[in-house]
Amino acid sequence: MAPPKSKKVDGEGKGKAIANTRMLRSMDRKTRRDTKRDGSSSKLMKIESPEKKKRKTTKAKNVGAAKKKVKKEEVAVKIEKEEEEDDDAAEKEEDDDSDKKKIVIEHCKQCKSFKERANEVKEGLEEAVPGIIVTVNPDKPRRGCFEIREEGGETFISLLAMKRPFTPMKELNMEEVIADIVEKIK
Repeated sequence: MAPPKSKKVDGEGKGKAIANTRMLRSMDRKTRRDTKRDGSSSKLMKIESPEKKKRKTTKAKNVGAAKKKVKKEEVAVKIEKEEEEDDDAAEKEEDDDSDKKKIVIEHCKQCKSFKERANEVKEGLEEAVPGIIVTVNPDKPRRGCFEIREEGGETFISLLAMKRPFTPMKELNMEEVIADIVEKIK
């Protein structure tokens, strides 16, 4: 907001108006021009961040920090114990899983029809063969791919590099596919 103009013509009124504008400016903001008038250098002032300044800590704060460290260490120890127990349980499960068949279904994420068929095959195999482990997309799938294979072994169905409208996959009768895989597994 601009300061009010003085109506007096003599030099006395002008002086008051100038003083008023300077006072208003100093209250509102300081421009580069104003800082030069005050005699300061034209360089901008460097402001230190509060992170760089060293803070004084009191004993009470140090005690609270020590308690936090102890709690963190306790939590870390608990987590390590849980991980060890999980690892032991996982090793036991792996021993049990070695006898079970593992089937991998890899399907493209380009179209939902891939996912629907993969889920249908997974459910069908789990119902037909008790104790079978079916994983869907354990790794990043290839584009236009629908593949059903035994982990580290035989490939049952492999449709690779299909392009839209994915007719080879859509023409498959999933019930027959599931029955064929069950026969080959047993």
